[in-house]
Amino acid sequence: MCTVSFIYKGGKDFMLISNRDEAVGRKTIPPKLYEENGVTLVFPKDELAGGTWIGSSSKNRLLCLLNGAFVKHSRKSSYKKSRGIVVKELLEVDDVFTEIDQYEFSGIEPFTLLIVDWNAELKLIELIWDGVETQVTDLPLVSKIWSSSTLYSVEMKDFRKQWFHEYLSQNGSSSEEMLYFHEYYGVGDPMLDLKIDRGGLKTVSITMFEKIKDDTKVVYKDLLHGKTAELMFNSMLASNVK
Repeated sequence: MCTVSFIYKGGKDFMLISNRDEAVGRKTIPPKLYEENGVTLVFPKDELAGGTWIGSSSKNRLLCLLNGAFVKHSRKSSYKKSRGIVVKELLEVDDVFTEIDQYEFSGIEPFTLLIVDWNAELKLIELIWDGVETQVTDLPLVSKIWSSSTLYSVEMKDFRKQWFHEYLSQNGSSSEEMLYFHEYYGVGDPMLDLKIDRGGLKTVSITMFEKIKDDTKVVYKDLLHGKTAELMFNSMLASNVK
């Protein structure tokens, strides 16, 4: 939920990879299929709040959350709703763009939400809620990287953007290459590298969604326990492959 990259593959095909930087004691259930309100969802679940930072649904949509908006904010003692629950709710609606126009975000902690929707044509939308107002931007379908404002300064973000584009030009953008980038790339500084280690706060997992035609593959790397899980699904039909 704190470092995300998007790779456009042409047509309606893409990859989206997310590093979750989180307190090491916060438990997560690996990605699995859920049926909620008549909608098929696939996402890793945060055990504490019951939501998720990344997921896809049979509504032909993928959402990915980063903590924070434009700059690091001061946290309040409590909020009315977990941001991870917002992700689940928006995965279920028929028209996500109509929904965000009328959604009541007040009382929710600031966030950046990436929306990939392929109902008509492939769209990449960035929704930023700064605690006061929303900014919605229709982004071009080009490869891009984001880093959370709660953990990374502007300078750190710029370093990572430079690494990202250098890596793509030198190595390509296959799923194997992108998973490697998200786990190992950097300069040997655990405060800055793609996989961070700041004591009790670490990159605990990497989640990749790769859409190829009608199929979507999910790869979930549990970095704390050295385990990898994979799931393949196709709209309302899905099956475990590993």
